[in-house]
Amino acid sequence: MNAVPDYGHDLVFGSFLTPSAKDPRRVVALAQTAERVGIDLVTFQDHPYQPAFLDTWTLLGWVAASTETIQLSGNVLNLPLRPPAVLARAAASLDLLSGGRLALGLGSGVFWDAIVAMGAPRRTPGESVTALDEAIDIIRGIWDADERTPLRVRGTFHSVDGAKRGPAPAHDIPIWLGAYKPRMLRLVGTKADGWLPSQGYLQPGDLSRGNATIDEAAHAAGRSPRDVRRLLNLTNGPQGSTAQWVDELLPFALEDGIGTFILAGDDERLLAVFGQEVAPALREAVATARSTAPPRATMSS
Repeated sequence: MNAVPDYGHDLVFGSFLTPSAKDPRRVVALAQTAERVGIDLVTFQDHPYQPAFLDTWTLLGWVAASTETIQLSGNVLNLPLRPPAVLARAAASLDLLSGGRLALGLGSGVFWDAIVAMGAPRRTPGESVTALDEAIDIIRGIWDADERTPLRVRGTFHSVDGAKRGPAPAHDIPIWLGAYKPRMLRLVGTKADGWLPSQGYLQPGDLSRGNATIDEAAHAAGRSPRDVRRLLNLTNGPQGSTAQWVDELLPFALEDGIGTFILAGDDERLLAVFGQEVAPALREAVATARSTAPPRATMSS
């Protein structure tokens, strides 16, 4: 293994379930299964313009009420169709109701014809990144209930003028960004708590290049690269034995710094294998590798 980024994060294992409206009870049952087999996180894609899908925010609330310990997130929420100040209060509310189990995955928007058809204004890729940047300031400002002055953010695309702050969430809700291009990656390093790409959209070397861009931006913002968790949607999940899964996933952890592995798919059997067999085996393999690695193999600043 090369001495490249391992950010030292504890490993987290998640599921990426389809929010199908055809059989809503099965979606919730799969989330409950994920919790039962030891998976740490359940996520759902968010396409509000897709009538075949349940509304993701409504689903997150229902799943939170139907589970006890599993962390919850959109993967990722469609910001152009979710006003940031309202989303901030909704997120804080769900975090309070769930006992601090929410993470906020955000995206800048991709399918613009469908987004515009739902009533949002069309934005260029550059404009959408600016809008997301402004939204993060608004969201975190709403959560800052200890600050007594009203919130004012005057952005190009998102503004609030004297908004009351609060409620504060039950815990520091992490903000994870779905990002691929340099400017989005720099935003991850500057303001976000996690980078959440999907395996199927990545080319060889993209994780390494993305990490370098994020780390450089984090340093420039006075942050440690460790402040940014690296997550990965496994859209091309391994097959075969647990040993084969570990062989395929171990380099992502040790060479690309991935700390959260999220398995896409609705196969109950695979969820059980992932939570009960792959997760403990990969944790053990990473712990062993870290214990024998020279200090330079761990990213410390």
